[in-house]
Amino acid sequence: MKEKIIFNITLLMLVVLIYSCDKDYLTKYPLDSPSSETFISNEEELDMAVTGAYNALYAAPRATPMPFPLTLDYASDIGWERNTNALQILGMGNADADNQFTGDFWNLLYVGIGRCNTILDKEESLRSVVSKQVLETRMAEVRFLRSYFYFFLNELYGGVPLLKKVTTLSEANLPKSTKEEISNFIISEIDAIVEFLPESTVGNNVGRVTKGTALSLKSRSALFNKNYEQAADAALKVIELGEYTLHDNFEQLFKYAGETSKEIIWSIQYKKGLATHSISSQFYSRLMQGFSNKIPVQSLIDSYECTDGLSIDKSPLFDPNEPFKNRDPRLTQTAVLPQTLSLGVIFETHPDSLMTWDYREAVPKKIANIDATNAYATFSGYLWRKYADEKDFSDRSNSELNAILFRYAEVLLNYAEAKIEMNQIDNSVYESINAVRQRNSVKMPPISTGKSQAELRSIIRKERKYELAGEGLRLFDIRRWGIAHEVMPGNLYGRIRTGWLSNAPVIDDNGTPHYDKVSNRGEMRIIEKRNFNKDRDYVWPIPRIETEVITNLDQNDHY
Repeated sequence: MKEKIIFNITLLMLVVLIYSCDKDYLTKYPLDSPSSETFISNEEELDMAVTGAYNALYAAPRATPMPFPLTLDYASDIGWERNTNALQILGMGNADADNQFTGDFWNLLYVGIGRCNTILDKEESLRSVVSKQVLETRMAEVRFLRSYFYFFLNELYGGVPLLKKVTTLSEANLPKSTKEEISNFIISEIDAIVEFLPESTVGNNVGRVTKGTALSLKSRSALFNKNYEQAADAALKVIELGEYTLHDNFEQLFKYAGETSKEIIWSIQYKKGLATHSISSQFYSRLMQGFSNKIPVQSLIDSYECTDGLSIDKSPLFDPNEPFKNRDPRLTQTAVLPQTLSLGVIFETHPDSLMTWDYREAVPKKIANIDATNAYATFSGYLWRKYADEKDFSDRSNSELNAILFRYAEVLLNYAEAKIEMNQIDNSVYESINAVRQRNSVKMPPISTGKSQAELRSIIRKERKYELAGEGLRLFDIRRWGIAHEVMPGNLYGRIRTGWLSNAPVIDDNGTPHYDKVSNRGEMRIIEKRNFNKDRDYVWPIPRIETEVITNLDQNDHY
């Protein structure tokens, strides 16, 4: 049985914003439910309110009913959203201030912040009724959650209004704080709270914030904002905790079998009857009764190195006739490739493959292959293997597979990148990268010492792409590296439906394939033509309604 902390969604109604009002003899408090004036008056109610703050993690944009942090890769260069919705429009580079997806993100993040501020405003009044240790821990959790929500706002929209307390309508007309100010706020919050958080959690507390969780956020936020010394220091502190290790089986890490892995630092906890998501229905093939509507694209597939550690345009091991042979094992552990087994059935999108093999029963049999004939089968020819667990087959829209928010491999890569950017290249940099490359199920060649800063910068950027694809971090990476305007616009490609590329594309220093010199490029499927405005699209638009109501809130440029 899954043993984890589960936050009852019905408790969300108990966490409400506090409105200012006159205290007079006409004030009446409800007798059948908590009042915003009296709620959070003891330890039990505090726990209920903190539960409500955690529950904000379950919110999802209307365009995609899946954990919100994982949706962002479909607005990046490695993924695509098939449904004609606001997320697809965003990825195409055609979003405006009325885009529903970006508007939903803004709203769900500020709802989470509002819940946190409601609790934090009650701290002083709770000191006399809640034990010091419990109060300090709960407030630290809430301040972390508020920082986590601000991290997304800051990275997606640039500077945003910084609300540190419950505000009345008259107080809400705030201008944006700068991106630097928000980043500094997040780092200062983590520094203030980390000592009050436990090093680990067990039993029903699994899923709560720990020291490692807080330090991981500090490392990520500092790295993304070029505070490299703080990023490296926070990552090193996570390493020195000794709580985390890399999981031997990379593919298993994103299945039910890997939920208790020591690599996972923090994940959203799901359980049927309380909170579920529908990743499986989004990722499964049409044959497996999924929608195949959130998919990896050709440029991700071609990025992965061969097993000799060389890119496919340089490795003698690359064979255009067998393009997936001798490749980094993380390729097939991340994506479902043609002619490979997925959920017990051979996956193939070649239009002539009208039948395919089904191995789900003791005696294999051939069955009709609708992935070759369905008009809405994967447009790229590939699917995600991460988070597509066969245990969800009987209830594809109600998965309780946890969504990983921080894991140890990212921390190791954060540490290495920060040290590289400071040009403090020592053995610890190579050890961190090679630990990720050489986990037992991957065993890619180690990076040899003696590399220049530029060479290691290229290596770490590629490594993040191979390791973290499909986990919601790619959009942040291409923005902070300043390469989004290079990798986003133009044709978004899928596979050649009736064959393979005649020769390898050129792979650049960032791991991005370029198809200009592929002789049969014209046969590649063009999924869509994307735009990217360098002067606009490095941040999302602030929802139009916000700038109309909050007159001091300036819209981001060119929206």
